Amino acid sequence: MTKKLLPTVIGMILAGGVAVVQADVQVMGHIDESINYIDGSNSPYVDKGDTDTRFICTTCSIGFKGSEDLGNGLKALFFLDWQYDINNSTGLSGRDQYLGLGGNFGTLKVGTMSTVYKSHGALLDPGYRTVAQMRDVGIQSRLHSGKGSNGEGRNTNAVRYDSPSWNGLKFGATYTVAPDSTPNGDNNGYGAGVSYENGGILVFADYLTNDSGGDDEAMKVGAKWTINNFAVFGQYEMDKGLITDSYTGTLGQNNTGDGADVWFAGASYAMGNNTIYGAYGHGSDGRTRDDSVTPAVKVDTPEYDSWEVVGIHSFSKRTLAYLGYVYVDPDGTSDVTHYALGMKHTF
Repeated sequence: MTKKLLPTVIGMILAGGVAVVQADVQVMGHIDESINYIDGSNSPYVDKGDTDTRFICTTCSIGFKGSEDLGNGLKALFFLDWQYDINNSTGLSGRDQYLGLGGNFGTLKVGTMSTVYKSHGALLDPGYRTVAQMRDVGIQSRLHSGKGSNGEGRNTNAVRYDSPSWNGLKFGATYTVAPDSTPNGDNNGYGAGVSYENGGILVFADYLTNDSGGDDEAMKVGAKWTINNFAVFGQYEMDKGLITDSYTGTLGQNNTGDGADVWFAGASYAMGNNTIYGAYGHGSDGRTRDDSVTPAVKVDTPEYDSWEVVGIHSFSKRTLAYLGYVYVDPDGTSDVTHYALGMKHTF
C-alpha cells in the first residue's frame, strides 16, 4: 500500500522549488523486524560462535514511485527505493531504481531492477521479504538475491521489458550492460521468462546468463496451484554454471563447472486471517574452477537439505506477524536451526 503526496511538495523537494507538471507521486515503504534465535555457525546471521540471538531487519526500505500521463495511452514512470536497517545505523543502499515508459505495448525500464528470474521466484514465496524468505535459507538459489551485472537477482546498468497480459500470458526480458571494471566487463548478460496465470494456476519458465564465456547459464521452471484456501507450489532450477558461481563467489570469471541444481516443493493453507505454510528444498553438489587465484583451483559447493514451517497472522492488508522455524542441513559441515518471531508493515 502507498499514500499520495502533494505533487507540488515533491516538486519542491526534487526540483529545488521549481514547479513541475502534475504527476502521481507516492511514498512507499517496508519494515520487517524480527527477533531470532540461531544455532549454527554456517548461518549468515551468526557473527561469532555457534549461537546468536539478535534482531534482524529484513530488506527494510523506503522510497518514491510515480507516473505521469503523457496521452495516447502512454505514461512516464519512475521508481526509487533505498534499503536501511533499523537496528544499525549503516545508511542507505539502493534497491530497484529506474525510469521507464508504459503503454499498450507493456513497460520498458532502464536502471537497476530485479531480473525476471527473481521476480517469478518471489511469486512462490509466502514469506517474501521476511527473515524466512526462501532465497535466504537455501530453498531458492542465490540467483534470487544480490545486486550486480553478472546474474545477481538485481541487475545494475540494465534494461527490462515486461509485456502486457494476453489472457494471463506474459513475457519479460532483461539485458545488462556490464561496466568494463567488472569481472565480466567484456560481456553483457541477459535473461528472459514467460508466465501464465489464470483460474488459480500459475506456471513460468526462465533463462538467465551473464555471457561470461564459460559455464554461465541457469534455467528454471515453477508452478503454483491454488484451490479455495489451499495451495501447492514448487520450482526446479537447473544449473549450467551460474548457480555454482553464485555460491563460490566467482560470478563472471569464465569458470568451467556446474551441477548445483536447486529444487523445492511447498504448500500453504489459509484460515481467515491466518496462513500456515511449509517447504522443503534441496541443493545439489556443484563444482567449478576458481580463476581468481593462481594457479586456478577447484571449488565445491556442498549438497544440502532445507526445511521451513511458518505461520502468519494478518492484522490488516498492511500489517502482519509471523512465527517461523528453519532447518538447513549441509553435507560435511554443521547444520543450522533458526527460530524467528517477526512483524511486517508496508506503506
